[in-house]
Amino acid sequence: MHEMSLMESVVEIACETAVSHGAKGIRVIRLDVGRLSHADPDALLFCYDAIRRGSLAEEAALEINRIAGEGWCLDCEKTVPLEERFGACPECGRSRVQMTAGDELKIRDLEVI
Repeated sequence: MHEMSLMESVVEIACETAVSHGAKGIRVIRLDVGRLSHADPDALLFCYDAIRRGSLAEEAALEINRIAGEGWCLDCEKTVPLEERFGACPECGRSRVQMTAGDELKIRDLEVI
């Protein structure tokens, strides 16, 4: 389960950031998780409950914002929705689509005390 190591990193980064800004605790961690990222939001939440104990994020809520897949079709020259990695363009059917969104996993922001 790679979500455990992902959440360890998220909590570590959030706590280091909070401390560097003089915070005493964290209220909310907001994550952007792409629908094509291979990270399971339910598994992330499960792992978060275990990882946050004893840290500045112990009482913090975790909010996950799902980011839709999106790409740039080199043939249509349009931004198009993507339902799968390396999927064909829904406009022209060709496969020359560069993913531009949907594979991210990043901390959007924190609310601190």
